[in-house]
Amino acid sequence: MKNTRHLTATLALGTVAALALAGCASGNQAEGGAGDGGDKGTITLGFLPSWTDGLSTAYLLEDQLGKLGYSVKMQTLTEAGPLYAGLAQGDVDIYPSAWPELTHKSYMDTYGDAIEDLGSYYDDAKLTIAVPSYVDIDSIDQLQANAARFDGKIYGIEPGAGLTKQTQETMLPGYGLDGDYELVTSSTAAMLTELDNAIAAQKDIAVTLWRPFWANDAYDVKDLADPQGLMGDPEKLHFLGTAGFAEKYPDAAELIAGIQLDDAQYGSLEDLVVNEYGEGREAEAVDAWLEQNPAAFSTQRD
Repeated sequence: MKNTRHLTATLALGTVAALALAGCASGNQAEGGAGDGGDKGTITLGFLPSWTDGLSTAYLLEDQLGKLGYSVKMQTLTEAGPLYAGLAQGDVDIYPSAWPELTHKSYMDTYGDAIEDLGSYYDDAKLTIAVPSYVDIDSIDQLQANAARFDGKIYGIEPGAGLTKQTQETMLPGYGLDGDYELVTSSTAAMLTELDNAIAAQKDIAVTLWRPFWANDAYDVKDLADPQGLMGDPEKLHFLGTAGFAEKYPDAAELIAGIQLDDAQYGSLEDLVVNEYGEGREAEAVDAWLEQNPAAFSTQRD
């Protein structure tokens, strides 16, 4: 079963996200990684605190950009749509963990002309439908015959998430589940609370998840097979910048383009930021990760 500190951290992050107005700055200057003066100007990082891939890489970039001499402003939002809009409008300089190839393709179709791809850092991201390991089904195509066991519900995350759109518009109708299941959306924290409660009671539950995400390790869950591929193919996680970012901040763009994390590196970063250190100690977590991964920024990609 999931360690309760994981849930506490996630609920805290979810609360922060809920309090942030979509599309508005948090108003807090980043601490602990902004370098020693920020003489080169201010770079704004926009991220969703409850989506911990972006949370983790945002604090990693805060540290690295600070060491280049930039001040870093952390801007929290609650939905992906306003984040893409802010990026396109120049209110946000960097989105530090985007899924532009498939999951967020609709946002890129809308805003992509005003967004600059700064490079990908992780190559095997995927969307999933997951159940606790004790549940005796192994494939999405088994859900229809077992709708009563799940009370006709799949628990999802934020309504504006690409994962939500993929599940609602492609997976459910594709497998003939739209008449038998409701996708219950709210927030990542709320979904994890439902999962935590169900596992504690050994009840059947199906949730939307993704990889990489620390909850896959914290909970004893398994991905359901997707024989029709309706949750989408694996994709890369990207750093996106507002148009003209690389020209304005060439050294920052060069550093960002050189970041490439494997499963072990990414997993340890997220675990340290979200779980081991937690809210308010992100800079310490990044310092600890850099000590463990001294060569992470030593090689720039072509």
